[in-house]
Amino acid sequence: MAGTKNHEYHILPADPWPLIGAFSALALTGGGVMWMHANPYGKFVFLLGMAGVLITMFSWWANVIKEGKAGDHTPVVQLHLRYGMILFIASEVMFFVAWFWAFFGAAMFPSAAETVGATWPPKGLEVIDPFGFPLLNTLILLCSGTTVTWAHHALIHGDREGLKKGLLATIALGLVFTSIQAYEYIHAPFAFKGNIYGATFFMATGFHGFHVLVGTIFLIICYLRAVKGDFTPKAHFGFEAAAWYWHFVDVVWLFLFVSVYVWGGWGAPVHG
Repeated sequence: MAGTKNHEYHILPADPWPLIGAFSALALTGGGVMWMHANPYGKFVFLLGMAGVLITMFSWWANVIKEGKAGDHTPVVQLHLRYGMILFIASEVMFFVAWFWAFFGAAMFPSAAETVGATWPPKGLEVIDPFGFPLLNTLILLCSGTTVTWAHHALIHGDREGLKKGLLATIALGLVFTSIQAYEYIHAPFAFKGNIYGATFFMATGFHGFHVLVGTIFLIICYLRAVKGDFTPKAHFGFEAAAWYWHFVDVVWLFLFVSVYVWGGWGAPVHG
């Protein structure tokens, strides 16, 4: 028959979500700019755009899950999904490169206009003790990397209980990390504004904290799917993508801990 499928590719049906997502992203970013410029409608445009983006994410990914259950994710399609996740993580790497660049640029070439006496950290500034909460959070994330790997190996070997326990442990560790970082921010001896050290510190570590929160949500969704019986040893790209993302977050934190907390605050008085 002329309409018989004789290839391993998945031809997607017409779907409104790419278009809706594009206009939602436009409203999100445009509304954010309007809001920051004190436009009276900026907040509402921003919130409308955010709602549209969240609805698009939920609906589009729900369709992807349905396609996988329907058998549309052939080995070729799964390979291409993995390529897409690899490219996404690569783009995230470059995103963090920008913040590291800003931090190292300010640290290695401090100007008198940005730092008191052209020193780094700025003269008179107290920094967070890297071997207190930051070191504890480092150990927590390293442990979370082992628990998500435990969950992955359990899934591959058909151990559903091990999968769920590993995911729960990773989610718990992610929430503890976020809580400790929030406490650290509340009691930080410097502010976001007023000095280049605070600005680069909070931008670099804050965006990482946001990624930990996103990764935790990602894993929570994987846990709920695991409870429903989703994922098999041979078809579990959704979980695999979450595990890759979590390992990426772990590695970024190691660089942040060594460069921002330890090296970046070297020689400065420690708070507390």
